[in-house]
Amino acid sequence: MSLNECQSQCSKSCSCTAYANPFISDGVSGCLMWFGDLIDIREPPGADSNINIYIRLPVSELESTNDLDKKTKRPTKLIFILTAVGVLISGLIIGGILLKIRLTRQGEERKTKDLELPSFDLATVAAATDNFSSENMIGEGGFGPVYWGSLSDGQGIAVKRLSKTSRQGIEEFKNEVMLIAKLQHRNLVRLLGCCTKGEEMMLIYEYMQNKSLDNFIFDQYKRTILSWPKRYDIIMGIARGLLYLHHDSRLKIIHRDLKTSNILLDEYLNPKISDFGLARIVGGCQHISRTKRVIGTYGYMAPEHRDNSDSLLGHAWLLWKEDKALELMDECLKYSFVEWQVKRCIHVGLLCVQKYAKDRPVMSSVLFMLGSEEGVNLPDPKEPGFFMGGSSHNEENCKAESIANTMTITDLEAR
Repeated sequence: MSLNECQSQCSKSCSCTAYANPFISDGVSGCLMWFGDLIDIREPPGADSNINIYIRLPVSELESTNDLDKKTKRPTKLIFILTAVGVLISGLIIGGILLKIRLTRQGEERKTKDLELPSFDLATVAAATDNFSSENMIGEGGFGPVYWGSLSDGQGIAVKRLSKTSRQGIEEFKNEVMLIAKLQHRNLVRLLGCCTKGEEMMLIYEYMQNKSLDNFIFDQYKRTILSWPKRYDIIMGIARGLLYLHHDSRLKIIHRDLKTSNILLDEYLNPKISDFGLARIVGGCQHISRTKRVIGTYGYMAPEHRDNSDSLLGHAWLLWKEDKALELMDECLKYSFVEWQVKRCIHVGLLCVQKYAKDRPVMSSVLFMLGSEEGVNLPDPKEPGFFMGGSSHNEENCKAESIANTMTITDLEAR
């Protein structure tokens, strides 16, 4: 529109309070009009000193050389000055809001970019999980709730959502993303991306149809599904995943919280290690890391941080010494187990929890021993860490010693 056309359009409406004729591009002009209160005024793109805003005023306030004296000119000038100041202030406020929005978006983009992962939009994740409904919730760990969802293309996903009351926090979130984004192995769960929007922090994983291993072995009915051959395959798969983490990946990683609830099973019951929030990177030539904080879940930590006098480990050691190791086996396996394989797994397990870390085999040796044929001789396991034989007196001493050792050096060599 030309300026005259813009003025004409504004004049046709009693509620039009102002109009302007900014240049859009290449000399082409347009028409901006304000209705009602004069708000949301801004400087149009490409504006220059030749562009003005025209404000409609009552006839009585307009300057007239015929019947208005100097006194009547002053209110008009005052109104114009106040209007100009209002325009300037409004422009500054709106500009500040736009700048804040832009910086917020840039911060979120930078945060996602630093994670080196595909970014999922919050609306996409919410739609996939039915707005994080309780019916879609499939578990909850130290990180927060986990939801099942389905993307628009039908792909199943598992969403770990950091809760405000999470025992883990932003550092664990970043740690898990940084580690698992660089890892690729068939026995490690695959991270598809993340979602960081405001206070929301979520990790999006491939969905594992059979959830975690503990849902099977601690269930009266589901445990019968896992025959000995399948359990042996799961054991070997976990060992291969750990070998990759300790020796074959670009980063040498100690998981530090490996347990049945962190072993996920796909539709074919293949195991995949998950939950790297507490994992630790160890340099290529680094074997010892000093720490004053015990990390992990009680019952699954290294022997030096456990009371074994009245635990599964202590029980296993006593049965091994009495040549009754098969009593450890789940009774539902009595029709499918291979005796020497069961004994081999128990034997290797006891080698991995010996009192001194230097006696424990590295993962390459563990995998070799588990996969070797019947008749291969293995070293006899030594006493597990802090095993006291189960007496009540020694149990108290064991607890005291275990507490004292929470402030000692933790050996993080990959074993």
